[in-house]
Amino acid sequence: MRKWITVLMAAAVGAAVLAGCGSSQTDTVESSQAGTAEAGESSQADSGSGSGPDRLVFTYVTSPLNVPSIVEKNQGIFADAFSDMGISVEYAEITSGADQTQALASGDVQVLYAVGASSVILSAANGADIKVVNMYSRSPGAFCLYTKDESLTTPESLAGKTIGGPAGTNLHELLAAYLATSDMTIDDVNYVNMTIPDAMAGLEGGSLDVAMIAGATAYQAEQSGYHLIADGEGLIDADIAVAVTGEFYDAHPDIIEKLEEAQQTIADFMENNREETLEIVAEELDLDTAAVEDMYGNYDFGTAVTEKDLEGFRKTADFMLEAGMIDRELNVNTLFVSAE
Repeated sequence: MRKWITVLMAAAVGAAVLAGCGSSQTDTVESSQAGTAEAGESSQADSGSGSGPDRLVFTYVTSPLNVPSIVEKNQGIFADAFSDMGISVEYAEITSGADQTQALASGDVQVLYAVGASSVILSAANGADIKVVNMYSRSPGAFCLYTKDESLTTPESLAGKTIGGPAGTNLHELLAAYLATSDMTIDDVNYVNMTIPDAMAGLEGGSLDVAMIAGATAYQAEQSGYHLIADGEGLIDADIAVAVTGEFYDAHPDIIEKLEEAQQTIADFMENNREETLEIVAEELDLDTAAVEDMYGNYDFGTAVTEKDLEGFRKTADFMLEAGMIDRELNVNTLFVSAE
């Protein structure tokens, strides 16, 4: 236990939190309009000036299958929504939860558009100012444990096996929850912290017995004939949220209202233009539309915060406390602007 906790906390120190499923950062900030400010400048409004920002930076994360983000950017929905407020829109491709919440705290990013529950919880536990505006998705079936060895069918069969995947994520929580069904812990396996691509490569190369993978990577593993040990159904909630700082939320209710209106526009597009949505996502992720449609059913993109969502956050917080990722209990209701 001490070994993997030490590895995990070392990765978290200085970065604040871990992602819901991602594990790398692309240092790209893309402007949606010519002539906008440089990405490194803060567009956070001066709380005493009464003026609002002239630029908003949203995180842009496509994995595991973030359909709303892909549709939004393709259709320019945020840019259109905020143009009448004189606000330009930019995107920061930051897939690591640690880097996402660090960028939020610094003011380099104003909206975390798809951030994992574990990232939000660890950020708040470390004293950061972070609030969940609403939900982005829930997709327990998209998070999986795959192997080549078809004899690995129970938690007990994993004892002593080498298992790789990203720490502090939905996949990490899935592994712990699966083992717990047989009163086992991660101490009972040889757990190695690594990215999803590295886990898949390790499984293919034989250095891993089990890979913790999600989204398109998991779909490709299934298509390649690998054996599914378990997915997250009934084990985790795999909650992904939309978050801002509490200060930003309080200072800019007009922007929050416009954001929620734009999210509804995205949802309407997805509902009314299903075939086009599948084509847009397939092109962005370099998949065929049949693959996207097959995976689509694993996702609930409803934005309303439900009691089940709150319970999912509580379960994740409990897991993180037990794993030593946070050192105190956290009232998750305080993370949600709708539950205060």
